[in-house]
Amino acid sequence: MADNQSSDSVVVVGLGRFGGSVAESLVNLGHEVLGVDSDPRIVQDWSDRLTHVVEADATDTDALRQLGVQDFSRAVVGIGTNLETSVLTVLTLAEVGVSEIWAKATSVKHGQILSRVGARHVVFPETEMGSRVAHLITGRMLDYIEFDDGFAIAKVRTPGEAVGKSLAEIGLRSRWGVTVVGIKLPGEDFTYARPETVVPAGCLLIVAGNTTKVEQFAGVTKD
Repeated sequence: MADNQSSDSVVVVGLGRFGGSVAESLVNLGHEVLGVDSDPRIVQDWSDRLTHVVEADATDTDALRQLGVQDFSRAVVGIGTNLETSVLTVLTLAEVGVSEIWAKATSVKHGQILSRVGARHVVFPETEMGSRVAHLITGRMLDYIEFDDGFAIAKVRTPGEAVGKSLAEIGLRSRWGVTVVGIKLPGEDFTYARPETVVPAGCLLIVAGNTTKVEQFAGVTKD
């Protein structure tokens, strides 16, 4: 590996379902990715899809240094099933000098340990996806993202009473405690919302606010 990595380069350790998906998405976004996995079959499978893929023990400090991992500022640890390997990998990445480590956790305790040994960002993909799918299954929301601090963004249908009125007239913030971020008509570009924006028939609203309030507002838009 080259000594001076671009700030866009990322190390992804563990190329299973989560790590592989992250790695592939990073490549599609234009980032260089160094994939690391201890399974030669997985390494072979990813060899033509990532910038660099190597078979290595990511808990071995010397092995990571030989790969030049210390020159990367960001890393993703996608190991979830083997807690010991997951924790040791995060610890080793921190020891070689990677400053921003994202790590997958399978439980709260696992996440706490990862944070203590060097992970700056802990991700709970199963839990987060489960919550997201639950919101979508109800039919209230067409898309949904919830943040750690009780804040959510959702794509919802437009209430019939809002059609033909401006956002200022509707007063969703005062009535429901949510803010309309934008409006989307099928086949047309996203429109950033302004108080004078008139809500057309057949559009979708992108709203943001307290998670509970967003959920409550989505409930009145379902039908």
